[in-house]
Amino acid sequence: MNTADAKRVLETALICSQQPLPVRELRVLFNDELGADTIKSLLQDLQNDWTPRGVELVSVATGWRFQSRPELREYLDRLHPEKPPRYSRATLETLAIIAYRQPVTRGDMEDIRGVTINSLILKQLEDRGWVEVIGHRETVGRPALFATTKQFLDDLGIESLDQLPVSDNGSGQAGMLDALNTLDDASQPALPMAEPLADAVLVPGDALDAHDTAHESAPATLLADTPVGDETTPLNGTHA
Repeated sequence: MNTADAKRVLETALICSQQPLPVRELRVLFNDELGADTIKSLLQDLQNDWTPRGVELVSVATGWRFQSRPELREYLDRLHPEKPPRYSRATLETLAIIAYRQPVTRGDMEDIRGVTINSLILKQLEDRGWVEVIGHRETVGRPALFATTKQFLDDLGIESLDQLPVSDNGSGQAGMLDALNTLDDASQPALPMAEPLADAVLVPGDALDAHDTAHESAPATLLADTPVGDETTPLNGTHA
């Protein structure tokens, strides 16, 4: 098989896939006759081939995928003007604490936010697939340790936590929370060969943390002043 044919096989598999595909799975397309380095080289060639187009090939935490470019999002949003309910600020601040301070316990999060965290907030983030329990701290009560998931990285369109950009100014926190709040806006329909992922069911913030309303703007300065970059829309129907 020549290079052009191999690239066409990879391109087709990635466009048709609902999920990012890691190199090890892409090798299966060629009966493992092509090594990992060869596959990566072909993927980089494909990235260059798609540079002038509205869709880009990117590497995220769980593999490679095609997605729309962020600068085209405003146009794609017009196809689906109705947005799902947004997460409450308390939920987003909790997620931000986990992302930048992980692994952390619920007590750690409450110390940083300065307010009790409703257990439904953590359940909501777990149900969304953004956080998970990775162990327990060896102390009284053995509290659960929370960390973000690969799905969280995929939805942000990055490969690792090291790629979370850090801001040196005070506006970073607000920018990060705003970015996280748009992650669930599925604004691009799936291709005909792929089933679109269902929108997450969001619980209104008032229902999750009514007792926390007076503290919605509390301790943002205690979090890393770190904005997340513009999200993108993968071809499978979810945002990066």
